[in-house]
Amino acid sequence: MDIIKIVITGGPCGGKSTGMEWIRKAFTEEQGWRVVIVPETATELIGGGVTPWTCGTNLDYQKCQMRLQLEKEDIFGQGVRTMDADRVLMVCDRGALDNKIYMNEEEYAEVLRFVGRDEQSLLDSYDAVFHLVTAADGAEAYYSLDNNGARYETPAQAVEMDRRGIRCWSSHHHLRIIDNSTGFDEKMERLIAEIRSFLDDRQAGSK
Repeated sequence: MDIIKIVITGGPCGGKSTGMEWIRKAFTEEQGWRVVIVPETATELIGGGVTPWTCGTNLDYQKCQMRLQLEKEDIFGQGVRTMDADRVLMVCDRGALDNKIYMNEEEYAEVLRFVGRDEQSLLDSYDAVFHLVTAADGAEAYYSLDNNGARYETPAQAVEMDRRGIRCWSSHHHLRIIDNSTGFDEKMERLIAEIRSFLDDRQAGSK
């Protein structure tokens, strides 16, 4: 079984949720691919009442989030390996390095110690990363807080978080950034094209 594990990430209101639906549709319809999506961990925790402002400290919250993130990915991987499929595209709605955005260096080091991992091993656990730039950077009229109850950033904060996210993933060997230089549907089409190109190159290299 060929299991490809990718991350879809990006700044607030970058199009991730819609992107997931485009990915599911595009690659499910391509013969041979089974698409599995790992839901975003922060939205689950914050929506359930476990937040940086209800936990004792931000560090306490970040330990919860990183542990759940990694355990979810392990469990989804375990399930995938039992499936009757030749090729599985495992899509993570954000990945472990996104958590780094919300911590200082000391907190991040402590979280890594807590989960028994190092940054390189986290980066290496993903085959590719695709970053959708926040609408606040280049498509300001479409920036909104309405479609995600866990979102709170002003446009200026969203741009800063977006850029911090890119820096966190910058060491990954296959990071692709999808900006707002086109309309939204075209942005989604560019995301699909980038993923398809990566998968084609990956398959060609394995032959």
